[in-house]
Amino acid sequence: MGESGSGEDSNADARLSRDQRQLLAVVLVPLFMSLLSVSIVNVVLPSIQISIGASNTGLQWVLTGYTLAFGVFLVPAGRAGDLYGRARLFLAGLVLFGLASLAASLAPNEMVLNIARVFMGFGSGFLNPQTVGLVQQFFQGEQRGRAFGLFGSIVGVSVAIGPILGGGLIALLGPDWGWRAAFLINVPIAAIGVITAFIWLPSSAWRALPEALDNSVKGKRPDLDPVGLVLLTGATLAIMLPFLQAGAGGWIWSLLGLAAVLVFLWLRWERRYKDRGRSPMVDLALFRIRTFANGALLIGLYFTGMTSVWVVVALYLQLGQGYSALEAGLVGLPSAITSAIAAAIAGRYVVRVGRIIVLFGIGMLLVGVAGSGMVLVLHERLGISIWWLLLSMAFIGFGQGNVVSPNQTLSLREVPLSYAGSAGGVMQTGQRIGTAVGIALNTAIFFAAKAVWGWTPAILLAFASIAIIVIVSAGVGVRDWVQDRQEG
Repeated sequence: MGESGSGEDSNADARLSRDQRQLLAVVLVPLFMSLLSVSIVNVVLPSIQISIGASNTGLQWVLTGYTLAFGVFLVPAGRAGDLYGRARLFLAGLVLFGLASLAASLAPNEMVLNIARVFMGFGSGFLNPQTVGLVQQFFQGEQRGRAFGLFGSIVGVSVAIGPILGGGLIALLGPDWGWRAAFLINVPIAAIGVITAFIWLPSSAWRALPEALDNSVKGKRPDLDPVGLVLLTGATLAIMLPFLQAGAGGWIWSLLGLAAVLVFLWLRWERRYKDRGRSPMVDLALFRIRTFANGALLIGLYFTGMTSVWVVVALYLQLGQGYSALEAGLVGLPSAITSAIAAAIAGRYVVRVGRIIVLFGIGMLLVGVAGSGMVLVLHERLGISIWWLLLSMAFIGFGQGNVVSPNQTLSLREVPLSYAGSAGGVMQTGQRIGTAVGIALNTAIFFAAKAVWGWTPAILLAFASIAIIVIVSAGVGVRDWVQDRQEG
């Protein structure tokens, strides 16, 4: 299995070797599992409250604890993978995630459950950047596009299938064992992942990258930049917490001021650290790579908008229309299917076609949002079936499949291999922050409008907010496409 250098395109055969397929199986199944743990919890929260008597604050932390822990360690873990060996960090994250999932499934009370969820988030934060780094390391050219296409399929399916699986487990096993099974299913998957990692991950994946060590301190000792790590972790936490715990009171928004100070200090530290001949956790030169800077901004904005769709649709169907969690989850099934298909196809052509695939995907996605709004208006005024959402949401999934993985391929194309892990962590951190900000913003719009005008105007206004944010992300994509043509 050949390793690639930087992100440059290759004319290598796009077909994947057996070793490459095995590597993808090892890393993508745990990736699916970790992302599923974000979406599956939304529909099992009422059962958790019934089963262990969790408070509303405790339930909020079931969501928040995982998301925060997941988000704050993405960049440090990505850099650690560059310096110590990506397979090692992947394995550590997988073991931690599996053990924490077992503890969550057996939790007797909300305190144990929330502690377990935090450690699940740490595990996800460790293993997720390694998937990006390993794809960068062992795939090149059109092979890399296909690998990231499968990556995008996993992202799309995990978001949409979580509510269906969670609702199905509750319906099948009841409120107590149903929510516990939602965590317990991670355990055998993690165990299989550990075994296959030892068997199928290549030996070079377990070692530090020579390129990363060459850029480190004298003697080729790993330089993890501990001060940069603390500053960036604190800044990420201070940015995400107000949006994830908005109900804690007005004081919590003061953390955004602290976040601004920490980001400023982090940027100054990273520049000075590099000027002293050391290896910063994030080389700020990455942001001078046009394709990376544009792609990271585009996907952060995209996640700020689109991840809210599933939340507001679920709220509308369950609270406004009286549908069960399983029925609300089923609305997303066609979207999961079309997302998986589109991502796999887009991965085959993105290297040759470029950013126009991403713009096409955003266009399809906006068609799906507009179509869903039309279905809801016709449902209220003419009584057409709400299940027409299956069709309109399928367009959203198709669009998503043409955005997430192609953008990943294009954004990392020119990133040096020695910083592939931290670059992937930067992009994923932007996605996590965008998700937190977007859900807080769009659900606030939804509930404020519902209190004044009712359920249908509320979701239409939320859709309008989502569409505006996605259109802004498209503007970033257009700029990058124009710059590509000017340079070409």
